[in-house]
Amino acid sequence: MVAYQILGCRLGQAAVCVRMMSSNTAVQQSAKLAGKIAIVTASTDGIGLAIARRLGEDGAHVVVSSRKQTNVDSAVAELKGLGCSVLGLTCHVAKEQDRQNLISKTLEKFGGIDILVSNAAVNPAVGGVLDCPESVWDKIFEINVKNALQLSQLVVPHMQERGGGAIVYISSIAGFQPMNDC
Repeated sequence: MVAYQILGCRLGQAAVCVRMMSSNTAVQQSAKLAGKIAIVTASTDGIGLAIARRLGEDGAHVVVSSRKQTNVDSAVAELKGLGCSVLGLTCHVAKEQDRQNLISKTLEKFGGIDILVSNAAVNPAVGGVLDCPESVWDKIFEINVKNALQLSQLVVPHMQERGGGAIVYISSIAGFQPMNDC
């Protein structure tokens, strides 16, 4: 039994946010993504964890990551408790060695990569973009754009070896509907 819950999202008049909810606490496995390997960055809570869970529900082997080991451990325990095949790794996407480790440990454990969900992002600025110091803008661009591209460059050759793959970049609705104080 699958139910849907309408969430109060501010995405514009024509959009509706919906969250699929399982009828029980155990993962209801489907075979949609059986045998696929998915890496989800910044995936130990919030939307990243929800994406990782859904990929696991659909049969994928999932790699979750966070900068903090305690967060990784918690997410891995939750997903394993639901019956998901999961590997948890610490990864700060701004660190080259962490990105390399994320890929190499994924390949070591699962033998390939089919899906990358680039969810890691920062937004340290408070206020309008015109008041944003250059150093803050550089950090936003580095994490939200540059590091996402660098991860993509690392995974694409492995996806090509498996006949293709999918890369999903998670971004803000502000790209489509800017805020007035920008």
